Amino acid sequence: MSQSPGRSLWESAQRAVVAGDVSALERLLRDNPALFEQGQPPAYVPSGPRPRFTADARSIIAREHEFETYAAFADHVAAASRPDSPIARFEAAVEAVITGDLATLERLLRDDPQLIRARSPRRHHATLLHYVGANGVEGFRQKTPPNAVAIANVLLDAGAEVDAVAGMYGGSTTLGLVATSIHPWMAGVQIALLEALLHRRATIDGPGDGSAVNDCLANGRGEAAAFLAGQGARLDLEGAAGVGRLDIVQSFFDGAGRLKGATSAQLHSGFAWACEYGRTAIVEFLLQHGIALDAPLRNHGQTGLHWAGYGAHVGIVRLLLARGAPVNATEATFGGTPLGWALYGWGERPPGTNRDGYYEVVALLVAAGATVALEWLDEAKRGMPLERMLRADPRMVAALGAAWRP
Repeated sequence: MSQSPGRSLWESAQRAVVAGDVSALERLLRDNPALFEQGQPPAYVPSGPRPRFTADARSIIAREHEFETYAAFADHVAAASRPDSPIARFEAAVEAVITGDLATLERLLRDDPQLIRARSPRRHHATLLHYVGANGVEGFRQKTPPNAVAIANVLLDAGAEVDAVAGMYGGSTTLGLVATSIHPWMAGVQIALLEALLHRRATIDGPGDGSAVNDCLANGRGEAAAFLAGQGARLDLEGAAGVGRLDIVQSFFDGAGRLKGATSAQLHSGFAWACEYGRTAIVEFLLQHGIALDAPLRNHGQTGLHWAGYGAHVGIVRLLLARGAPVNATEATFGGTPLGWALYGWGERPPGTNRDGYYEVVALLVAAGATVALEWLDEAKRGMPLERMLRADPRMVAALGAAWRP
């Protein structure tokens, strides 16, 4: 099947950005203004960041390569063009890390032992080990090869500083990047990478009040959050609720059931994570302790039913509906209902993963009076309009019943 002209243009634009080809990108921007002003480009890699084409060609290229200015990018390209320069060796090593080229990486480190302490001149100033996190670096380099654990071990054996901090997100270690990134999870190596880093005495929680567990929960990495909690990560009320630690959640309430040692914001975030990650006992406990069914939660004013629908947690959806949760509540940012969020979550699931819970959740919501907002059916999911996905799935059509007919 031939691809659409728009898709071909986006791919050409991405190639121009990655290659730093100003003239090619200028031509594409000039000849296709509507596409670049109004369209939504595909991600560089599956589930990764999308390029932004909201400036002139030089500014776009500099930004996508993580440089403050085009002049800085041009200087970098000139240095990288000299095969024996430190920049060229570092860039070659980065490519070996993200593609899993173990032999090339070992050769480069053997020939230049200083590479292991080198940092990128890009604004994040990452080491080679940070690139294992596939997070916060150049969008087109956010990749996790199947042998990422072996790559990490080679770097650590060569003397990589396990707790080195780079500039992503205000300051990140490799463990923090791995734990919150979708790419190691999609590659099936996230927990193994975390184990490898912890084996080398990586610190889980940094100084201050930050929480690795909460960061994982906020980035959709529930499995990593639970793993780190089991390794002794710091747990506040929010984190404990998200990983299902009822004993710790209970410790934040006094004998009269009043909140203590935690904020209302932490309570509401914890309820959101408990709904999203299927912590039924936590949801029940917090409902018993006065959290409102229609409480607007982070970050968009959604309710617990929105999150439970998104996560396809049948038991929690049943519980919330039985308690009278508003089935057609609309969150403020996207205008989505719990049913819309359930369909969104269903459409987001990678091909081949289990979607069974979504059919039952959708049927429960429809039976409770949920309606289908047609604008949600226009949302694109992995290059396919949601309505087209629905038409191709008889089980979801049946679950929607009379609420929607193709």
